Amino acid sequence: MFTRIAVRYDSMNRLMSLGRDFSWRRRAIQLAALPPGGRLLDVAVGTGAMALVALERDPSARVAGLDFNDAMMRVGQLQEHEFSQRARGAIGWTGGDGLCLPYPEGIFDAVVSAFMMRNVTDVATALAEQRRVVRRGGRVVCLELTHPTLPLWREVYRLIFSKLMPLLTGLLSGQPGAYRYLPASVQNFVRADELRAMMEAVGLRGVGYQTMMLGTVAIHVGVK
Repeated sequence: MFTRIAVRYDSMNRLMSLGRDFSWRRRAIQLAALPPGGRLLDVAVGTGAMALVALERDPSARVAGLDFNDAMMRVGQLQEHEFSQRARGAIGWTGGDGLCLPYPEGIFDAVVSAFMMRNVTDVATALAEQRRVVRRGGRVVCLELTHPTLPLWREVYRLIFSKLMPLLTGLLSGQPGAYRYLPASVQNFVRADELRAMMEAVGLRGVGYQTMMLGTVAIHVGVK
């Protein structure tokens, strides 16, 4: 599915987020508290949007990006080149599994993921792996869609996100199945407070989260 939508993935994200997705990524990178020249791992790097935000914030950052989808990463490598000649080669693109990260323990200053957790078969294992590869005192940051809690808005959001948006994005992308999957994945995902509990259960400390976009997006942060 992600191979089929790779070329249109970022433009569809702009549309569905009303142009706000980059501001969410910037906030996630800010919360990662990466030191100057620090080592960052972006799990499920996809087209590299989060990794490029990190390099925009600190061009000296050493960014590794891991994904199991080659098509998404190929799009990202093209975008990395367009981003800036200085950034070319700054992202270490690696094919791999988010449930079994191919890195030694404690080598990153922070680990981030964006819109990944709804797509893994074992959220606890994914979180445990991210905790393993971050250094003591480093942060694990998860940007993800979540369930709004305000009753009236929750129903309006469900109508827009589950009915109208998949129809529009399916028509524009030519991949209606992929954009029917998106609302279903959110509906089946854990609530924000449940994700916080899962992060605590794998040993992350001081876990908290903040919501945005009327409670439809959450950024969770935990410390090793």
